[in-house]
Amino acid sequence: MRVTVVGCAGSFPGPDSPASCYLLEAEGFRLVIDMGNGALGVLQRYAGLFSIDAICLSHLHADHCIDLGAYWVARQFPPEGPQPPIPVYGPRGTAGQVRPDLGPGGAEQIDGGPDGQLRFAFRELEPGSFGIGPFRLTAAHMNHPVETFGFRVEYAGWRLAYSADTGESEALVRLAADADALLCEASFLDGQDTRPDLHLTARQAAAHAARAGVGQLVLTHLVPWNDRDRTMAEADGGYRGPLSLATSGLVLGPAASPAAGR
Repeated sequence: MRVTVVGCAGSFPGPDSPASCYLLEAEGFRLVIDMGNGALGVLQRYAGLFSIDAICLSHLHADHCIDLGAYWVARQFPPEGPQPPIPVYGPRGTAGQVRPDLGPGGAEQIDGGPDGQLRFAFRELEPGSFGIGPFRLTAAHMNHPVETFGFRVEYAGWRLAYSADTGESEALVRLAADADALLCEASFLDGQDTRPDLHLTARQAAAHAARAGVGQLVLTHLVPWNDRDRTMAEADGGYRGPLSLATSGLVLGPAASPAAGR
């Protein structure tokens, strides 16, 4: 499995990264997890526009799903004609919320255009395990104001866990147990207005990773106005394994070296 961090900015895009988006590849199959603000443009650095085989959305906040509307436009109107539908897995209501903004008179195009086909085949997520291409995914509800799924993805013995957005969560510890790598949100710093059941601090992310016994912790969903050095410092000490901050373009997987960190 090869995992490329396309976007790791939290809440809104930053100057060096779009919002949440991760590209997973194995056996020529490409799965995209989340497609937040600005992700579609940067995704094209790492995969052809129409080489994506499936998309999985953790939840329906804009910084995790809004570029799916832009991707619909790209798949509907290319010079070679509309592209065939691909699976999009998401929480309840994904098909109704993720729509392109085509302006007045665009409703008939939203329903599929002249060929009557949708560009996406929407499939509703539920907690549990299932296959997507060569990957085995396990989805679990996280602790966030809207329905949100964290994911565990397994392929050929290598295990990735992804927190999506969550406050403190026993479900995350169980989902990430003994994973080779955990992409864990660290939206807040100590002393910020950390409302419960919303996001994790860097210190809390480290504590979850330590309890789960993961092999590597990569902090993500990094809000652009937070100081990255402070984020790293507040996580340091709470988790003893390889610790780093996500960056756009970072590659993870069994053949990749641990991300540069402390």
